[in-house]
Amino acid sequence: MAARSKARKRALDILFESEVRGLPLGATLDERVLDAEPPVNEYSVRLVRGICEHQARIDELVTAYAQGWSLERMPTVDRNALRIGVYEVLYVDEVPDPVAISEAMNLARDLSTDDSPAFVNGVLATVVRNKPALSA
Repeated sequence: MAARSKARKRALDILFESEVRGLPLGATLDERVLDAEPPVNEYSVRLVRGICEHQARIDELVTAYAQGWSLERMPTVDRNALRIGVYEVLYVDEVPDPVAISEAMNLARDLSTDDSPAFVNGVLATVVRNKPALSA
């Protein structure tokens, strides 16, 4: 598995843990960095911190494009895979949009329901399609 793929998985683990523990998104990041078991890659930290910084906008877009699904109703893995994907599409210029979509779909495929990869693909494809207007 590529380093960035592992970093995305670790970021998802941290986001997921925060939600399961009922803490603000990313609240477990500092604990995981200190524990370093397993180590937290710099890119994982960048993802979690960036998602936390832009959470309101990211969640607004996920909600708007998730046709019929509220954030609360989505599986936790899907919600956080989408947050990672939207963050990379909008805020990480060195990651091509198709890579961001593919990586988020892979997280959903490996960790969530059978329908999750198609759902994640649809939401992120809509974000990419509307990206010029969103970035303006």
